[in-house]
Amino acid sequence: MAWGYGLQNNLVNSTDLLSWYDVNARVMPWRVAPSDRRAGVLPDPYFVWLSEVMLQQTTVAAVKDYFVKFTTLWPTVQDLAAAPDGDVMAAWAGLGYYARARNLLKCARVVAGELNGVFPKTELELMKLPGIGPYTAAAVSSIAFDVQATVLDGNVERVMSRVHAVLDPLPASKEHLRALAAKLTPADRAGDYAQAVMDLGATVCTPRSPSCEICPWMAGCVAHKQGIAAELPRKTPKKKVPTRVGVVYLARRVDGAVLLERRPDKGLLGGMLGWPGSEWAVDQLPHNPPIAANWTTLNTVVRHTFTHFHLELTVLVANDVTGTDHIYDFYDMEQFNPTDLPTVMRKVWEATNLKLTKDN
Repeated sequence: MAWGYGLQNNLVNSTDLLSWYDVNARVMPWRVAPSDRRAGVLPDPYFVWLSEVMLQQTTVAAVKDYFVKFTTLWPTVQDLAAAPDGDVMAAWAGLGYYARARNLLKCARVVAGELNGVFPKTELELMKLPGIGPYTAAAVSSIAFDVQATVLDGNVERVMSRVHAVLDPLPASKEHLRALAAKLTPADRAGDYAQAVMDLGATVCTPRSPSCEICPWMAGCVAHKQGIAAELPRKTPKKKVPTRVGVVYLARRVDGAVLLERRPDKGLLGGMLGWPGSEWAVDQLPHNPPIAANWTTLNTVVRHTFTHFHLELTVLVANDVTGTDHIYDFYDMEQFNPTDLPTVMRKVWEATNLKLTKDN
């Protein structure tokens, strides 16, 4: 096998990367600094698990404030397990991928109720918990308990593909990259190494214009030697993302209260508050307003992008509603906080208020 197809690279090692990490580790609210860890300070498994669930498909910058909010409201896994579902979903609003929040509660309740508040140490046992897959299990096992587990996120995939010059595209090359990453994962300081290789990908071995000149693995990086680092990893082209359409209704009662529904637990935005509306489909489906009122259509179309599709929402507004014969709930302004809404529903609120401001 040629270097260009990912031969095991003996020119890079964990020792060099850990020395770099000791100086350059990112400071994060859930992380124990490498110097503190060597002094015997252990990470809180609850903090590690919570941060890793939040970080799934979400950036560190977006997660930091949410992590602080959650750990302030619910400092332990037992506190989170005892929290009302609606409070947790509201605190998660805006972070996206809301199935994570539902699984977060399920997992917390299993750990608090069945495991006496103690997280398992091994990947196998962790993957038995709700919402924990191979990546999260490896991250919690290594970072929280220093188990020699192979962590493979997008940053690590990129680093491995470049260090070994793996030309086969993702996602087909994923397991090959995992095997290469496993051979570099040390038994000693496994948790620090997992964070180090992720930090390397996030800050040095970046998707565009990698900073090879300051990389601790530059001398042994095959892609750098071949001048192709910025081209890797290669990826199989994605299919075109479709566009769906829908209608939402924003009704205000005479006293200012707004009409909201809590979406079913299963499905997109499950368990979250939102405006009543139609289904989202490629073509507009038949629909009826949630209540009889004088509805006005906004000229503004609200657009939002989910992982697998773009969404365009037509917004209808009714003010000074007086009827009460409906299956939805009115929330007065003391109960309602727009920040409790998922991002797409928040966009509807913002578009509506901007329109009303212009009208007034």
